[in-house]
Amino acid sequence: MDNHNDNTIRIQYQSKRYELPYTLVRSKRKSCAISIDQDGQITVRVPLRISEKEISHLLIDKRLWIITRYLEVQEHKKNRPVSDLTDAQRTALEKRYIAAAKEYFPKRVAHFNELTGGSYNRITVRDQKTRWGSCSARGTLSFNWRLMLAPPTIADYVIVHELCHLTYMNHSAAFWKKVESVYPDYRTARKWLKEHGHELIIS
Repeated sequence: MDNHNDNTIRIQYQSKRYELPYTLVRSKRKSCAISIDQDGQITVRVPLRISEKEISHLLIDKRLWIITRYLEVQEHKKNRPVSDLTDAQRTALEKRYIAAAKEYFPKRVAHFNELTGGSYNRITVRDQKTRWGSCSARGTLSFNWRLMLAPPTIADYVIVHELCHLTYMNHSAAFWKKVESVYPDYRTARKWLKEHGHELIIS
């Protein structure tokens, strides 16, 4: 089970001082990761036994990326067009995309699984704020329904990425080599998600 804590990081940038709240998530993972979603919410994911001092060093090392990405998201939020959809209409559209995702992902997973190998138990479709996909140790593949708003090649990359985790539960050189053997242009897809992932919303 993940352990969540709310914290604040203070950053001095271009003569301004920012106090940015973030959520710290401790879980059974081996590496650290920082993500900022389309609403500007910062999540720091770390292994269970990492010390507060190590977390502090991580945030200091990544402070320039954090503040530039945070300000970039805020700028996108300001320029985001005002939606003409009602909450009910938006909810109805989301349900349609979720239903479509539940049909789409199993078909594409089955297709790529013939190329990646590995055995999975089930596929779930979720509404995750900071993750596009995941693969559990028990073989459960989860995908963010918002990928249905992306070009199909981007969703395919995420599918291949998670399927390769069935063989390598890490991001080692061997893992990326396997991803590349099935999806050679994976770097372009990763870049696209970093630059446009925040746009995958119904507005």
